[in-house]
Amino acid sequence: MVKFFRRNFAGYTFLAPWLIGFFLLAIGPILASLYLSFTKYNVVKPPQWIGWDHYLYMFQYDARFWKALQVTFTFVVVSVPAKLIFALAVAMALDKGIRAIGWYRALFYLPSILGGSIAVAILWRQLFDYDGVINSVLRLFGSDGPYWLSDPRYSLWTLIVLAVWQFGSPMLIFLAGLRAIPQELYEAAEIDAAGPVRKFFAITVPLLAPVIFFNLVLQMIEAFKSFSGAFIISGGSGAPLDSLLFFTVYLYNEAFSFLRMGYASALAWVLLLIIAAFTAIAFWTSKYWVHYENERG
Repeated sequence: MVKFFRRNFAGYTFLAPWLIGFFLLAIGPILASLYLSFTKYNVVKPPQWIGWDHYLYMFQYDARFWKALQVTFTFVVVSVPAKLIFALAVAMALDKGIRAIGWYRALFYLPSILGGSIAVAILWRQLFDYDGVINSVLRLFGSDGPYWLSDPRYSLWTLIVLAVWQFGSPMLIFLAGLRAIPQELYEAAEIDAAGPVRKFFAITVPLLAPVIFFNLVLQMIEAFKSFSGAFIISGGSGAPLDSLLFFTVYLYNEAFSFLRMGYASALAWVLLLIIAAFTAIAFWTSKYWVHYENERG
């Protein structure tokens, strides 16, 4: 035990601020929400123990719960791959040694910093409004754009585009991974007359697999937790016709609009279990497609 702590002392020293914050500030509310998920609690009256009633109602009778899951899963399944593909494409373009690459990195990373803010969500709503910039540009080409935000067929796609626009963070990680791939491999492939597509799938993708996996897990978790854009653009209700009823928006409304804190706590724990399950599946499947340099085959 002493040898273990001596070997890992530096790591735990750097982790100490987070560990102290977690155990002093976070673990209490986490355990409290677990308890409240088994109670009927509206802030005004003391919690009343009701056992598994919230969970039974959620899965058997709550239609909006299933709608929120559908919207959230659709958002995650579409936005995460699209963001990663776009981020990788931009990273590969920047990896060509273009001039002023530092400025481009900063410029492309900026949306990742601003994208989750309330101001950008409001700006996005103005862009896709019927009389907004997007439709104004379409009218220049003789096309009268649709009601992007009030038509359930298009509303979710506006948030998917917003998510893809925030590609800066995975792009920088991809760029670092691309810089770590030895150029000798590409030169050897060129001698064997391998084209760009062959080099991409035979060299880039396999060697970049750990970075792809890392980005996949991070972006999947962030997509499940997405909130501010859907809340602002839908006016906090998930409108139109619950097409923007993200799970987090539904949870927020149950907690702070209807003061059903017990039910909201149950929803939060279901969301945690969903994220944990998808993360576990990602780690389980990674052994089939993610390979590291220190592995011996």
